[in-house]
Amino acid sequence: MTDLMQRVHPFQAALFDCDGVLVDSENITNRVLQQMLNESGWHITEAECMRCFVGKMVISQKALIEANTGKPLTDTWMAEFYQRRNRALAEEVCAIDGAVAMVQSIYAAFSGRIACASGADRAKLTMQMEKVGLWPYFESRVFSGHDVAANKPAPDVYLAAALGLGVLATNCVVIEDSVTGVRAGAAAGATVLAFCPHGHHTSAHALKVAGAQVVFADLATLTSALCQHQQVH
Repeated sequence: MTDLMQRVHPFQAALFDCDGVLVDSENITNRVLQQMLNESGWHITEAECMRCFVGKMVISQKALIEANTGKPLTDTWMAEFYQRRNRALAEEVCAIDGAVAMVQSIYAAFSGRIACASGADRAKLTMQMEKVGLWPYFESRVFSGHDVAANKPAPDVYLAAALGLGVLATNCVVIEDSVTGVRAGAAAGATVLAFCPHGHHTSAHALKVAGAQVVFADLATLTSALCQHQQVH
């Protein structure tokens, strides 16, 4: 990571994915989804469910769900999923270890020019970030893939976040943890760094193939590298 930082100019802004980078929510959401798919007739394991759906909108996998359950994916089913997911998240979600300290440091190093650009819906983002104490660092600088023309892996949400901060996406660093998200950041023209801790749902190789320029295993490493890079330049 240090070598990469030495080769690039100072970034004008840092753009963060939310789930899996800032909040430890993916296993909770996946558990609820797997349970509901089982109830609908698709006997998928939690591990298989994670592979199929991580980093993606559930509704975007409508054809896959219908093919495996033999039932239409209705608005009622989706509403129940959101309700059960949000209830579980409100009870259980916490920040990724080291995420609050990371955001505090990077917020200071970038003079507040940070944003969250997630594929999740805005209500979920707000609830999670408020619960773990991250909302004050982002507030109006939270961008949802539900509010743009095309969600990840399209670049739209990252382009919207960069525009919202008044910078070009090519001058931003993106922190992601999924193949879908990495592709979105790379398509926006940003420098993408991928978080891949031990036991992660995605391999470092897959993240690099998707367009990550660096894969790192702990948030402290990211914090140190980004903050030093901004100060040195």
